[in-house]
Amino acid sequence: MTKSDDRLIVALDVPNALDGLALAEQLGDSVSFYKIGLGMLTGGGLALADELKQAGKRVFLDMKLFDIGATVESAVRGLAQYEFDFLTVHGDPYVVRAAAEGRGDKPTKILAVTILTSLDRDDLDGALIKQGDIRDLVVERACNAFAAGADGVIASPLEAAMIRALPESDGKLIVTPGVRLLGNDTNDQKRIATPAQAIKSGADHIVVGRPVTRAENPKQVAQAIIAEIRRAHITNATPAR
Repeated sequence: MTKSDDRLIVALDVPNALDGLALAEQLGDSVSFYKIGLGMLTGGGLALADELKQAGKRVFLDMKLFDIGATVESAVRGLAQYEFDFLTVHGDPYVVRAAAEGRGDKPTKILAVTILTSLDRDDLDGALIKQGDIRDLVVERACNAFAAGADGVIASPLEAAMIRALPESDGKLIVTPGVRLLGNDTNDQKRIATPAQAIKSGADHIVVGRPVTRAENPKQVAQAIIAEIRRAHITNATPAR
C-alpha cells in the first residue's frame, strides 16, 4: 500500500461537508493534506476544515481573499485562529502585506495567487491585464508577493521552474494546481502538467481535485499520483552520469 505523501493536496471540490468527510474517510491514510475552497464555504467548509485539522490532517484553506487591506487583515486574523496550514490571498502586494499582518504569529502560511491556472492570455486581455507573456507576468507577480511577505505562491506547473530559479524563492513554497495524470480530462484548466512534471519543475506541493474526487476509485488514483511524485523525486535526486 502506498503511504500518504503531503506533497499531494487533494481538493475537496464536493457540494458539502458531509460529502467531503465521506470522501476523506474513503481516502483514509492514503491522503494527509486537503484543500477546501470557496465552493464549499456555504456547505460547511470551515467546519470540515476544522474537523480534518483536529483529526491530524493538514488543511489548505483556499479563499483567494481580495479586498481592501483592512478587510483582508481582519479576515486573516479570524481564520488564523484555526491554525490551518495554508491560506490563499490574491498576489497584489497590498493584499499580501495585509494578510501577513493579520496572520501575526500564527503558523498559517500565506500563499499568494499569481494568475489562475484556468486563465490564458485571451482571458487576461478581457480582464484588461497588462500585455506580456503570461509566464513573465506570473514571475513578476511572484517576485512582488515574496517581497510583500508571502510564504509562497500558487502558480501553474508551467511557471514553477521559472519561479524556483528566482533568488527570492529561496525558502518559499510553490504550490501548483492544474495537475492531471496522462489521459485525464483537463476540465476548465488551461495551463496544466502531470504530477511528475510539476515536481521536477520545482513544486513543493501539487493540488489535484476532480481526477481524484470524481474517480470510480479515488484512493487508487491518489496512490497512483503519490507513486508518480515519488518516482519524479528519485529521478531529480539521481545525479546525471
